[in-house]
Amino acid sequence: MPATEPLSSNDARKQLLPWLVAVAFFMESLDTTILNTAVPTIANALNVAPLSMKAVLASYTLSLAVFIPVSGWMANRFGTRRVFSSAIGIFTFGSVLCGISRDIHWLVAFRILQVPAGP
Repeated sequence: MPATEPLSSNDARKQLLPWLVAVAFFMESLDTTILNTAVPTIANALNVAPLSMKAVLASYTLSLAVFIPVSGWMANRFGTRRVFSSAIGIFTFGSVLCGISRDIHWLVAFRILQVPAGP
């Protein structure tokens, strides 16, 4: 049997990268799915009508449309790794803030904060 050579650090990074990107997309998709599914419960917890939650849903989507072109420029300017790492951190921080928000206005603001981590 031929001996297998250990992976170099560059090869290991190349194998890990698709998994990191997949996890990031999964986080974003899970966040959107949870929000869409839990609209009635969240509206009840915030003492607002479920129909008024449309601002929470729309704020993320509209902000994402604005931020997508900016994210390409940022990746070129500051480096893909730095921008991606920052985006994951900001998205996670924004998610925590969304979870502890006690007002629909703060929830909308924290959803917009999550946008830099969009796909």
